Amino acid sequence: MTSPADVPHLTPNQINALVVLMVEARRLTNVELKELAGFTLTGKDNTKLVDLGLVDTDRTHRPFAHELTEQGWRVARQLHTAAPPKQGGSTTRSLFVVLSNLHRSLDRLRVSHGDFFKQTEATAAPATSEPRQEAPAPTVTATTTAAAAAAPVSAAEVEALVRSAYRDLATAPGAWVGLADVRDRLPDTDRAALDAALRAMVGREDVRIIPVANTKSLTARDRAAAVRIGNEDNHALAIGPA
Repeated sequence: MTSPADVPHLTPNQINALVVLMVEARRLTNVELKELAGFTLTGKDNTKLVDLGLVDTDRTHRPFAHELTEQGWRVARQLHTAAPPKQGGSTTRSLFVVLSNLHRSLDRLRVSHGDFFKQTEATAAPATSEPRQEAPAPTVTATTTAAAAAAPVSAAEVEALVRSAYRDLATAPGAWVGLADVRDRLPDTDRAALDAALRAMVGREDVRIIPVANTKSLTARDRAAAVRIGNEDNHALAIGPA
């Protein structure tokens, strides 16, 4: 997890940019930022956030468009742990109170910020007028034909398999287990079905699934086994006592 020491010193405008990009959970142009929050992300504010690796800015066309990076999501989730900048006044302090209470509530619900704020079909930005590229038809092989013919496994059955694998791997209830190890225990379980079960389990009171903050410690195996929840790749699972 990110600690207060990992949250860089930011100006009120930089903080506002991170928060708006987090709650919108999508790429925003400066025009959209202006319409939504009354400001744009330009100049020194934009340069600092990009240099810190918190925001990815597309400057290939105007208006410029911005999106949180993985590190940006981590810092945005932990902004409330740092002292609000004095120049922000009561408005920024109030924002930090909201962020602190949001963090506490999501932690209690075992829901990640990325999953909470993710865009649905109904709320996602409208598609552009560019023609949609049709995906190529999948190649049918003996393996895929056999898989299609196999009896489907219910979501409840997949969750039961995950819980059983966790019990085999965990040193104690609530201990963290890598998703790579869980997947290794379930080699015959369909990847999509397993991912769907893990996403559903996040809502269970006894389950926590989190990203690893220190991405440098992740192996290629860990990255390949991650489950995408919201806008985050998650790598570790903990299941407490029922």
